[in-house]
Amino acid sequence: MSEQTPVIVRQSRSRTESTTFKFSQDQIRFTNNEYLDNLRQTAWNIYANTPLPTMKEEAWRRTDIRPMHADKFQLMDSSSNRYQRDIPVDLLRPLAGGDHGGQIILNRNKAQIYLEPKLVEQGVVFTDLLTAEKEYPDLLEKIIGKIVSPAEGKFAAMVTALALNGVFLYVPKGVNVEAPLHSLIWGADINSANLSHVLVYLESNASVTYVHEVASETLPEGQSFQAANIEMYVGQDSNLRFVELQSWGRHVWNFTHERVHIDHNANVDWIFGAIGGHLTKNFAELDLIGSGSVGKMSGFYFTDQDQHLDYDSQQNHLAAHTTSDLLFKGALVEHSRSVWQGMIYVAPGADKTDGYQANRNLLLSRNARADSIPGLEILADDVRCTHGATVGKIDPEQIFYLMARGIAQLDAERLIVEGFFDPIMQRIPFEGVRERFQTAILEKMSAYKG
Repeated sequence: MSEQTPVIVRQSRSRTESTTFKFSQDQIRFTNNEYLDNLRQTAWNIYANTPLPTMKEEAWRRTDIRPMHADKFQLMDSSSNRYQRDIPVDLLRPLAGGDHGGQIILNRNKAQIYLEPKLVEQGVVFTDLLTAEKEYPDLLEKIIGKIVSPAEGKFAAMVTALALNGVFLYVPKGVNVEAPLHSLIWGADINSANLSHVLVYLESNASVTYVHEVASETLPEGQSFQAANIEMYVGQDSNLRFVELQSWGRHVWNFTHERVHIDHNANVDWIFGAIGGHLTKNFAELDLIGSGSVGKMSGFYFTDQDQHLDYDSQQNHLAAHTTSDLLFKGALVEHSRSVWQGMIYVAPGADKTDGYQANRNLLLSRNARADSIPGLEILADDVRCTHGATVGKIDPEQIFYLMARGIAQLDAERLIVEGFFDPIMQRIPFEGVRERFQTAILEKMSAYKG
């Protein structure tokens, strides 16, 4: 693993209104596919006529993007390598057990692609977005723009219209991909804008484990902009394990819209991990569209310095006999802040729904702040929906108990933090992912002085 000196990035606290982006319509990548070209043109029109979100909007009320230097960002292409460093070896190692069945590395939009030959023979497609546009346009049409609509906001429209690259995963009917697949988007140059579109489509009776990671080094004296759409469809009786890890550098402003449609008797286990970035705003949704569908979301985050992390989650029960289960846990030190806004929605007729959501936060510094806002909207009978949220400090009685057994106070507090995250670790079936999170906890706690 390459050695890096820790960099502390202090972003401007100016509250001057952010100027707009300088992107132009001629930067749209048109193809010979009528559907895709029309989608991108429509998305551009929405993007051009939609202002940047402000704190007057409910979804953005606790996240201020005015200090972002939108007018300085330029779309990043494959020739952008001013600050390029080697990718740390740890980011390329398998996290979900065994060797990768396939791997895609997008480094400044240059793609390195590998997929086991036997998976190719079975009809599995795992490639970058540019290749998918040329070689698999009919498959791409099944999903792109149909789960995350460009009408959902300026950033969603921007990505749909201007995405530089991304990942496309297609698993045919009845195919079980045994070895995990892995993709990595690496790099965030100063004043660059990197837009990515990730698409996952599972036909019926299919299964796959997919680990998607975004990361960069930390660069001083500037900002970088990252935006992504992640669209996923899981067909009838299919199973998707999706692990999503975010470790951007501290200079990165990060915005994501992601949603999965879960069809009849399908199952999704969705794991989030966020430790990087300067500011992150993420919209993540489970749409349970078929009876018997099950969706599980497990989130881990740990913020420090002046990081700001805002997760907006939705569990939408749109059919009867559906189950959702969400648990997000986070710890905060120094001047960092987290926001979690969660909603369980039960549509009319979605009887026999079982929905659960919980968010737990541990404040480790006087100036850290966590806002936790659960919600329920139930329009059906005969359902069971529960939610909960907590924000608190380390229990002094727990510290006393450990110190009474000869453990130093600082070590006792670190043990308590590790124990706090244990319920999340128990929900993660992959040892490599747990080790990555545990390493992040140790790194964040190294600056903790009690």
